[in-house]
Amino acid sequence: MTVSKPRKRLLFVVIASFALLAIIANFYIFLGLTRADITSQFSRIPLPRLSRKPWHSEDKVEGPYEPKDAHPISLLMAEADKKWAAYENTRSTTFRQTVAKYRRKYGRHPPPGFKEWYQFARKRNVHNIDDFEQIMDDLRPFWAIEPKVLRNLAANMCGDDKNGVAGIHIRDHKVVKESNKSWRSETLITLVNKIVQYLPDMDIAMNRLDQPRVVVPWEDMQAHLRMEQETRQLRPNVWGNFTTGMDNLLNLTSEEEPAHQEDPEWFAAHGRQYMETAKLACPPQSHARNSDMSKADAEASYKNRLGGVITNFNLSSDLCTVGPDIQDQHGFLYSGSTVIPTKRLVPIFGECKVNVNSDILFPANMYWKHDERYDYDEKHDNLDWEHKSDSMIWRGVTSGGTQTTDNWQNMHRQRLVRILNSTVMANQPVRILTEQPEKQGEYENFRQFHPSEFAANHTDVGFTETMSCIPDCTFYDNVFSMKPTAPFPEQFKQKFLVDVDGHSFSGRWHAFIESKSLGIKATIFREWHDSRLFAWRHFVPMDNRYDDVYTILTYFVGVGAPPEQRARGPTDDAYMPRHDTEGKRLANQGREWAKKVLRREDIEIYMFRLLLEYGRIIDDNRDRIGYDGDGGELDKYDGVAKTDKDQVAH
Repeated sequence: MTVSKPRKRLLFVVIASFALLAIIANFYIFLGLTRADITSQFSRIPLPRLSRKPWHSEDKVEGPYEPKDAHPISLLMAEADKKWAAYENTRSTTFRQTVAKYRRKYGRHPPPGFKEWYQFARKRNVHNIDDFEQIMDDLRPFWAIEPKVLRNLAANMCGDDKNGVAGIHIRDHKVVKESNKSWRSETLITLVNKIVQYLPDMDIAMNRLDQPRVVVPWEDMQAHLRMEQETRQLRPNVWGNFTTGMDNLLNLTSEEEPAHQEDPEWFAAHGRQYMETAKLACPPQSHARNSDMSKADAEASYKNRLGGVITNFNLSSDLCTVGPDIQDQHGFLYSGSTVIPTKRLVPIFGECKVNVNSDILFPANMYWKHDERYDYDEKHDNLDWEHKSDSMIWRGVTSGGTQTTDNWQNMHRQRLVRILNSTVMANQPVRILTEQPEKQGEYENFRQFHPSEFAANHTDVGFTETMSCIPDCTFYDNVFSMKPTAPFPEQFKQKFLVDVDGHSFSGRWHAFIESKSLGIKATIFREWHDSRLFAWRHFVPMDNRYDDVYTILTYFVGVGAPPEQRARGPTDDAYMPRHDTEGKRLANQGREWAKKVLRREDIEIYMFRLLLEYGRIIDDNRDRIGYDGDGGELDKYDGVAKTDKDQVAH
């Protein structure tokens, strides 16, 4: 049989291509390059009529994301991109726009010092001058409380050191006293000193404990919010300065007790189930208070039925939604170790809270304090994505709650270590997704995946030491083998960095997002930066029960073989194509975004704005002070042309 000229030509091209590859391989070996280096070079050389990558793979990691299949994670990434683009497209670019947007949104003038804050923020290259929603949400209900009552509470909550409250006292634009000092208050003072020259006299009550404090019953909170709404107004000719000489600040010149001290009404709740208190702050129709709502109904609001992946990160940490189902699976909820709450609305500043708390959030001290255990350093992250291990790493101590021989299995960190342990999971099937037969790019639940081998190959998770046990931690001796610590340089060799709660929030989160690896986050705690980070664009959200962890990992790493590559005969193995480029895209996006919105400068900007807004809340003339200009005095500063002035205000 004769071979046609086109087929001869194709055969010649294929043979020549392989010959070229062999020459290149020998050349690179001669230069001393590794197999990984050679492989990465080969992957860039196309061969005629040969598929270079799996069908689903995405080559580019820049620009709008276009999902290549119908996997729920792929679709959630595309949806997150659209939300982020909308966020980016609505940013104010001038002082005029910023002031106008503030008044439209909050129904009030900005506080005194707003112009100075704006210039302070712009000089530090703030990315989004409008995104301080967390501050406004935190302070809203305090408009229902008289300013003198707030000042009295802030001044005196630190009076008894057993209540776990520190005090920072500002007079004449200086921090002049610190009450019940701790490393937290000392660190916060170094931040406040960056902006204290702009601030009025005030007392700041700061939570010294790991865990949040204020749980206002839902009905009371609704009354507070209605009152705030009713007090909104845009008065003409307001005063541009804070009021001076007000009473009910802490008397720094006398040792005598004040004539009247407001009672913050703290009560001890150490070791109790937190939902007993938390549910009081939930709506009556919520899952936490409505016994008729099923677990499935609650899950439908924040999880996809396929693989259980998180579709709404906010609701996945909302105790009114998830609390009843995780109250026995999270250390803080099951047996919190430092819980001294109040049902009264008091102005206490805290580093984190759960959604039912009314603490006033500020950027956590660990993000501000230089500590090599938590600070990101690029020189320790010198591997590009392609050269990192296809593995997820976690190290930590057994913090999270008070542990005994009877309750340790209810702790969240312990559950994470067990569910990712190949020995524990040897005969434990879990749910992942698998590609549907004959339907390329479409997926269905596969509930008989045995993850032991996968966990052994792709996870490195374990405790480094035990703590927080009663009477001691010897009961762990036959449960967990301790692993060596893994400083950031070791962790950054892995592609996937999982972050979970301890006693409260995790101080590692900023470093994880800043890294070249991909952050995976499970938490019930809220922090100052939450509105700035978009799940499925800047990080991967994970359920607090970790029942989606293998769905997540198999999506990025891949598992099984496609049908055409399997041995003949029936098979019940799952197949998930590898989505490595999607993982790289998310890691890159999170890293670049952190450089814009999670800098130390962003912490300064946030704290400045927070204390201006707080200074107004506690001012007796809060309805008559503020900035009432149109922002036009900074047109030149903003580079606004005269013909643009009318337009930018709208």
